[in-house]
Amino acid sequence: MQGCIKKLKSELTAPIQYQLPLGEQLVDLNQYIGKPIKLIHTGNIYCLNCSKKTKKSFSQGYCFGCMRKLAACDMCIMKPETCHHHLGTCREPQWGEDNCMIDHYVYLANTSGLKVGITRHTQIPTRWIDQGATQALPIFRVKTRLISGLVEIALAEFIADKTNWRALLKGENQDINLQDKAAELKPLIAQKLADIKLKFGEDAVEELNQKTIELSFPVTEYPTKIKSFNFDKDPVVTGVLEGIKGQYLIFDNGVINIRKFTSYECEFEAL
Repeated sequence: MQGCIKKLKSELTAPIQYQLPLGEQLVDLNQYIGKPIKLIHTGNIYCLNCSKKTKKSFSQGYCFGCMRKLAACDMCIMKPETCHHHLGTCREPQWGEDNCMIDHYVYLANTSGLKVGITRHTQIPTRWIDQGATQALPIFRVKTRLISGLVEIALAEFIADKTNWRALLKGENQDINLQDKAAELKPLIAQKLADIKLKFGEDAVEELNQKTIELSFPVTEYPTKIKSFNFDKDPVVTGVLEGIKGQYLIFDNGVINIRKFTSYECEFEAL
């Protein structure tokens, strides 16, 4: 099979079920765990948006021109607290209305340890699966992406807001009582939440009381040392597939972040 790869599709089951998109085809990956497979990059990259051939991928799958013009590639996607939609300077105002001016969740997750994150309500539980979280707990629902960024910054003064991807892939994280952590953290940002509500309205932030979601990944063996495969340096990735976590394929001889190589044309072969 051959086609441009996109980020792994997933389904919240026990364990999580994964599919690799290759153009219009989907490869059910779980059936290959414990078996040798091969991925070969043909050398071609086609923009995720305009489909034009590009020598280099920007912002995980786009050509340079689309990266510069699309709202989905703007810096405020990485730093939501810098959202400028209200200033009238959004690259694509309607895209902003549809994706940023909607409910978002601020959550705690256990990835390589405790972290805070944000996601659109439409991306639950996909966001947690993509991050390789073994546990997740939504703690606030907010009205916009900008507000979610402000709450995340407040919490990031006390806990991490990034994942250590090497620790994630070693599977060393221990279970965390996320409800207890939420109870500890909420009073620490009470004043900042009050300031946000004063500025954006009393309904800008809603405190939640939900149950922790547990996630299990199809991994038979975690690596002790991490070696990363890179299609830009070596077009062939082959080995025994030992598991899948987040957007990573874990082989017996290295790992590859599939999302990083979105829009790369590849061949998939079961050996």
